[in-house]
Amino acid sequence: MAEQVTGVIERITHHNPDTGYCVLRVVARGHRDILTVVGSAQQIVAGEYITATGAWVTDRNYGLQFKASEIKTNPPHTVEGIAKYLGSGLVKGIGPGYAKRIVEVFGEKTLDVIDKSPEYLSQVKGIGAKLIEKIRRSWEEQRESRKIMVFLQSHGIGTARAVRIYKTYGDQAIELIKANPYRLSADIWGVGFDTADKLAVSLGIPRDSPFRAQAVVRHILQEETGNGHVGYPEELLRERAAEMTEIEPNGIIDAIEQLRITDEIVRDSIGKATGGRLPTPPPPLPEGKGEKQRQPNPLTPFPKKEKGTEPNTTDSTSQAPVLSPSPLRGGVGEGLQTESASGSATGSAGFTLEDNLIFLKPFFLAELGVARAIKALAQGPHPLPSVNVDAAVAWVEKKMGIAFAASQRAAIKAAVTHKLMVVTGGPGTGKTTIVRAIIEMFLAKSLRVLLTAPTGRAAKRLYESTGREAKTIHRLLEFNPQQRQFTRNAEDPLDVDLLVVDETSMVDVVLMNKLLQAVPPYACVVLVGDVDQLPSVGAGAVLTDLIESKAVPVARLTEVHRQAESSWIVRAAHAINHGMEPESAPPGSDGDFYFIEANDPDAITERVIQMVRDRIPAKFKLDPFRDIQVLSPQVKTPLGVANLNRELQAALNPARLGVAEVKRYDSVYREGDKVMQVQNNYDREVFNGDIGRIEKIDNDDQMLVVDFDGRPVEYEFSELDELQLSFACTIHKSQGSEYPAVVIPVHTQHFVMLQRNLLYTGITRGRKLVALVGSRKAMWIAVNTADTKRRYSLLKYRIKPEN
Repeated sequence: MAEQVTGVIERITHHNPDTGYCVLRVVARGHRDILTVVGSAQQIVAGEYITATGAWVTDRNYGLQFKASEIKTNPPHTVEGIAKYLGSGLVKGIGPGYAKRIVEVFGEKTLDVIDKSPEYLSQVKGIGAKLIEKIRRSWEEQRESRKIMVFLQSHGIGTARAVRIYKTYGDQAIELIKANPYRLSADIWGVGFDTADKLAVSLGIPRDSPFRAQAVVRHILQEETGNGHVGYPEELLRERAAEMTEIEPNGIIDAIEQLRITDEIVRDSIGKATGGRLPTPPPPLPEGKGEKQRQPNPLTPFPKKEKGTEPNTTDSTSQAPVLSPSPLRGGVGEGLQTESASGSATGSAGFTLEDNLIFLKPFFLAELGVARAIKALAQGPHPLPSVNVDAAVAWVEKKMGIAFAASQRAAIKAAVTHKLMVVTGGPGTGKTTIVRAIIEMFLAKSLRVLLTAPTGRAAKRLYESTGREAKTIHRLLEFNPQQRQFTRNAEDPLDVDLLVVDETSMVDVVLMNKLLQAVPPYACVVLVGDVDQLPSVGAGAVLTDLIESKAVPVARLTEVHRQAESSWIVRAAHAINHGMEPESAPPGSDGDFYFIEANDPDAITERVIQMVRDRIPAKFKLDPFRDIQVLSPQVKTPLGVANLNRELQAALNPARLGVAEVKRYDSVYREGDKVMQVQNNYDREVFNGDIGRIEKIDNDDQMLVVDFDGRPVEYEFSELDELQLSFACTIHKSQGSEYPAVVIPVHTQHFVMLQRNLLYTGITRGRKLVALVGSRKAMWIAVNTADTKRRYSLLKYRIKPEN
């Protein structure tokens, strides 16, 4: 049962005005000693009288504290309290000196005088007309903000959200919210439809209000873009909106039309996007042939392969990749039409030619922008001077000391003859070799080459594999955190002749649009990725759509090359990708992939801890913090990320004297902990997925320091929602990363997430060792469950080749 503490604020130890978080020292009724109260309040002033509701907790470092779920404030009643209150800086123009003089004149009536008759302040020595006006204006501002905060909190809005609302709407907050409380879900981060709906009920807004109908439509579309869809079928949208609100169907239809009129959403379909045409699929590209064979340039040929000279390594052969030419010629509409096996046009998620999709406007424009940029990139001359293609390939083979497989050779030739291409394949199939060869050929002609990837860890891996600088997409495009936009764009494009994008499967449609807009029309783009991995966390499945459109040449690599054949990890990944149970290395061997069987969740947890803390460090000489990463399919199950982080923290970095810690958001953060940044912070230049170690926690200054690869970054305690413990993380969060060792628990309690591409993605994160710990049944389910859920998008239909 909640308890209450009442008393006067003696001192404010800490207060964050952005979040409301505060630490107060309070002289409380019924308590001899001054208490520490921790909670949230938008405005808090020493001398105020408070009523705090919450519970007593014992902090490891600071002892007994009162943790308040709610803090209500009232102006002070005593002369001493009023003097402290006014002298706190709350009212502009009144410091401690003036506060004391004013209270000496007016006593307990001081606040009434300032509120109702500020002109009487002229009776106080040193206060003239100008200062009185300054005090009056400041008091008015404080009174209005307090009125707004009381209004919001009386309707169930928490302090942190109330602060955001007041900062967004200012003094008009009450007026705007009363007129349409649903605007909060559109304007205020962290306020969803449910919160706005409860507020609307308390304000007496009719349940069939057009504002409510529009808000639920907007809410569903936002939720579905978060689930990866770019658009959403109108029929499903209507059904869900009516079910959630019990508004009549016509009310939902009217809401959709009104949102279209105000240009917030767009209705589109395959038929509209393509004009109802069914283009003929392009023929496959013969190995090594482009749209038109280029003639050698006698002035700048690559060195010819001399007779009798062979590369240093033995040649290997494989099937040629699936290569199709880029048929993008002529005008671009908004789509391309394909024909299903049944003969009717169908979408990537099962919708038909006539079905409408509803898009939030920014996502519609992003998808359309990607399609148009792809068409534009396919036009014009290739940046590489005309060369003898075979001679060029032979030259780069000799330079790299590699004999390319047939599939690699065909892919390299395609890059010489096409301005845009995709290279996809699993581990060990030679994607990196192709990228290095293409880069060498462009550099040989003194052309400008840039490398990029969606995450910092992926960019670092790209640098390590190529020896050339690689940047994240955000850094490449020079993101400006103050303006919240990219500096590089169509008006100020990148200085590049060849752009290589790695881990393209992770790039969502919005970021891909920004990237392609910044590519000059003369440049060549090579998109590299593993299409069998998980799609992007954000909306769209860009890599999959490009491949399935058949409008972009694709090099699909399938053969595992000789150097990778000995890897149990590589063999396991390819087995899983083909729906087969992976083979574990024999116990006691020097293999790099193991399955450790355990069926009970507690036993699995204990085995995972043993692997991370004891067995892997002992046998493989790997550091449990720096080199080993536990990956789990889910967050909230007993074998999910949250619980595994608690267990691994207790095993690897337990609480002990002299090691500072802080508890926030149901997690304990301790010096030495491994943590992950979970959202992009451009001001600090730390990004989603970056991993570091907590170097220092200062409970007095309410801040901690995280070491990110030798770079210290400070966080206030109120900002700890940007960090999560990362002894374990989700497989989704691991995308684009690679770790020396990976441990993955597999159990049927993860049933809804046991899918082939999830397990495949997790296994391919390990470089030296992968250990699956769990039940064979769970692994069998994952291996045999292909993810058939497709994302609603029209991208592959918008990439429209000429019929």
